[in-house]
Parts: sequence; C-alpha cells; structure tokens
Amino acid sequence: MSKKKGLSAEEKRTRMMEIFSETKDVFQLKDLEKIAPKEKGITAMSVKEVLQSLVDDGMVDCERIGTSNYYWAFPSKALHARKHKLEVLESQLSEGSQKHASLQKSIEKAKIGRCETAKQIK
Repeated sequence: MSKKKGLSAEEKRTRMMEIFSETKDVFQLKDLEKIAPKEKGITAMSVKEVLQSLVDDGMVDCERIGTSNYYWAFPSKALHARKHKLEVLESQLSEGSQKHASLQKSIEKAKIGRCETAKQIK
C-alpha cells in the first residue's frame, strides 16, 4: 500500500490560480470548495486557507456583495501588476542614476584645490 503524498502549500496556490486563469470567472467560496477537489486535487478543507493566502498576497481579488464574498483573478491583472512594478523600478533606477551623477560631480568639485599627499610607508 502506497500513501498519497499531499500537495505543498505552493502547489495548492499554483493550482488554485490555474482555476481562475482557465475559467476567467467569478466564484463564491462554496463553488471553489466543489471545483478545487475535483479538478485540481486540492482538499476541500484547505481551499479556504489557500484562497485567503492568495487574497492576502493580492493575487486574487475579493469583494463582499450583500452577504456573499466573491473571488476573482483575471490574467490581465497580473500583466498590469508587472507593468506597474516595472515602471516603479525604472523610475527608481533613473533616480539612482541621477543621484550617482550628482555625487560624482560633487566629488570632482571637492577635488579641485586639494593636493594629493604621498602615502605613508610603513
């Protein structure tokens, strides 16, 4: 008899995201608790935990409408998030380059008028 090895948390998260990306639909928790075990092998008991971790990380959106929570994650959201991150990093890079250039100029200005001294020999 072989024991079945359970899925790791990261595997569960990946498989849950596959459900959202394949269907491009909006779900309630009870719908996901039915779909996940059948299609992706995620135990129904851990669906809520995995879903909450994805919501906490901003990978899945959640909205409370009336008494129900609705969950969704569209592929375009990930693309927009990556584009935004790229823009932020590019702006940080340009700011860093400008700061580096200004510091180099100030070093050159500070060197004017200073004399190089001979190093001491020990």
